[in-house]
Amino acid sequence: MCDACVMEGVSRRLGRRGVMAAVAAGMATLGLSANPAGAQAVRSAPVTRVVDLTHTLHPAFPTFGGTPAIEIEQVLTFAKDGYNINKLTYVEHVGTHFDAPIHFSAAGATVDALPVASLVCPLFILDVTAKAAADPDYQATPEDLLALEASAGRLPAGACLALRSGWDAHVAGPMFRNAGAGGAMRFPGFRPDLVPLLLDRGVAGVAVDTLSLDHGGSSTFAFHTGWLGAGRWGVECVAGLRELPVTGATLVAGAPKIAGGTGGPGRVVALV
Repeated sequence: MCDACVMEGVSRRLGRRGVMAAVAAGMATLGLSANPAGAQAVRSAPVTRVVDLTHTLHPAFPTFGGTPAIEIEQVLTFAKDGYNINKLTYVEHVGTHFDAPIHFSAAGATVDALPVASLVCPLFILDVTAKAAADPDYQATPEDLLALEASAGRLPAGACLALRSGWDAHVAGPMFRNAGAGGAMRFPGFRPDLVPLLLDRGVAGVAVDTLSLDHGGSSTFAFHTGWLGAGRWGVECVAGLRELPVTGATLVAGAPKIAGGTGGPGRVVALV
């Protein structure tokens, strides 16, 4: 059965009120206001397309620290044992992955504690592709967000704001990390002074198509600290944002449910 058919079937069984109630419950758990406009933005139209926003994770996938992303060891085989099993070894923050509040705070929520309803949300895309092409150190600003809202409307409570820089096009080569001779990386991210505006709107999560919510040259990780420290979540290394409209899609963020985790690889899709 196709993913779109499954999602549409769930939508029919729950009904619009059920979906809105689930979203409102998730926002309440996060301490967000249950803005009716935000709740209504979560799928009131039939799903016609499911877009995978997840990169395939493999040992050579680029990482923030430059170390191998994952080790895959086959420990049981179908030919010998009757079934196949691999042993996976990786750090939490590799591939398309989640940042939980605890990642940059002393006592924030772990990834397994994220309210599941907050992971299904209206998706707004902030497109800075042209600016990032001209300046790999570009940081999305409050002015960028205000310009988006002037054309697309105010971000509703419970939404996810995704930064589309076009950087995922570089994922197969050294440009994705864009590291200089001294190891410093250059790629776009969010500017830290965006945090208060996003919190004011009640945004639940953010996403980037780069290796970090902060730009590559950051030494303070100030956006991480301000955003995750406020109890919100992030997704890094998303793919395929160019296939989506600026508004109108719903993000389904499949965060891993690992006890005490600071994040981890997951499956992220958008319903259009």
